[in-house]
Amino acid sequence: MPDIVYYFEDIEPGAVLELGSRTVSEEEIITFARQFDPQPFHIDKAAAERSIFGGLIASGWHTCSLTMRLLVDGFLCRAASLGSPGVEQIRWLRPVRPDDTLSARIVVLETRPSQSKPDRGAVRMRTEVTNQHGDLVMTMESIGLIGRRP
Repeated sequence: MPDIVYYFEDIEPGAVLELGSRTVSEEEIITFARQFDPQPFHIDKAAAERSIFGGLIASGWHTCSLTMRLLVDGFLCRAASLGSPGVEQIRWLRPVRPDDTLSARIVVLETRPSQSKPDRGAVRMRTEVTNQHGDLVMTMESIGLIGRRP
């Protein structure tokens, strides 16, 4: 496990953290959707061609899962993360298609020390996901609980 780089005190409103990128394949899109979101435009190329999307697209939940992986690898595994009380908002703005390369970043919106638990604070953040063309495909606002420096 990597060393902790980010404690609550190290995270400031306005900070931007790049999380890396990942390319999604047609096979991954279909495999995920068959198991978790088996709508025709996610699992059947011919049906997807006839849909309003004009081709196969990833499930929004697949995009969320890919984003979570980038969030863990790019931030949470190096932070004193204590989990999250939840996601406030998710927006799927553009379809994710086979061979798209997704890049994610966090924008810190607000930090609040806990009133009841002095060993932690809450970080409200917006995660932005773009494709290889720089088009915003998803945004997510969430709160992370981050431990304070010992």
